[in-house]
Amino acid sequence: MTPERAYVALGSNVDDRAAHLAHARARLGALPGTRLLAVSRVEETAPLGPRAQGAYLNQMVLLETSLSPIELLAHCLAIETERGRERRERWGPRTLDLDIVRYGARTVREADLTIPHPELPNRRFWQREIEEIETTNV
Repeated sequence: MTPERAYVALGSNVDDRAAHLAHARARLGALPGTRLLAVSRVEETAPLGPRAQGAYLNQMVLLETSLSPIELLAHCLAIETERGRERRERWGPRTLDLDIVRYGARTVREADLTIPHPELPNRRFWQREIEEIETTNV
């Protein structure tokens, strides 16, 4: 498969948030057929959803990968699990959340994966982070 560029959003609001993001960056850059091209600054954001919880640290990374979108998703889920992620409730607190936001120019509509991510238009911080990468690193 020809390598494509994928934007992956990183988020954490439990325990050592910065360490969770650092782990994710390192692991994503070490995936087979993948290299980490650029990262945005880390920013703190208020949590989304109805449940009271701590603030998030968020960051966007740009990967070049020959993994398919579904393969990349499987790796993202495994990295989340490594950091103790438990999927109990939507919009709940999490040690690590990895979302594939964009994958080249592809549109993907699978049961477990939608690209572009359906929340991209609603998350200004993702838009800022992508813009930062696109204007300063690519």
